[in-house]
Amino acid sequence: MRPVPGRPDGRVVPERSRVVVLVSGGGSNLAALLAAHVEPGYGARVVGVVSDRPDAGGLAVARDAGVATAVVAPGDFADRPAWDAALAQAVGVFEPAWVVSAGFMRILGQAFLDRFGGRVLNTHPALLPAFPGAHGVRDALAHGVKVTGCTVHVVDAGVDTGPIVAQRAVEVLDGDDEAALHERIKSVERALLVDVVGRAARGGLTLDGRHVRLA
Repeated sequence: MRPVPGRPDGRVVPERSRVVVLVSGGGSNLAALLAAHVEPGYGARVVGVVSDRPDAGGLAVARDAGVATAVVAPGDFADRPAWDAALAQAVGVFEPAWVVSAGFMRILGQAFLDRFGGRVLNTHPALLPAFPGAHGVRDALAHGVKVTGCTVHVVDAGVDTGPIVAQRAVEVLDGDDEAALHERIKSVERALLVDVVGRAARGGLTLDGRHVRLA
């Protein structure tokens, strides 16, 4: 607990959880988290954004919001384990309570999970365990499902195999193509991610095997 800086009444509030966001793309999920974290009651504060690509649009989103950024590009390292260790080091500088993989298109390796395991949340545009991997929306359409959606899960060493924290459904409409369906999923996904990160920050997350409970 700490007094709120500048409050004349000296009211004490809980310290907000520090969050680092990993991005590879435009940063729409990041923007949603940044919009939420300005509310004192949200419970989480984005303190750093790390990308594997220097041209990722999410870096500009972070800088515009006054959030520190770092780039850890795989091509700058001799091999994947070296990159993974460097990524863990870069994220560790910010001393996060939580790491959020929001459109980060890399599998996190053992060095990273050894340091942050159980505290890394990822979003995926399908209802896991169905349609994991990079083309969840395309694969769901190709399979002919009538309902798909999005998932927030705890990251483990597999590809979208970690324990599921929360899911929301999105109906597949007649005439949907990948772009149209993905846009509708993204809208739901942003709201779900903001809700999960805030709840985890305010009350914590309990893992019991594959079962997850948010406070």
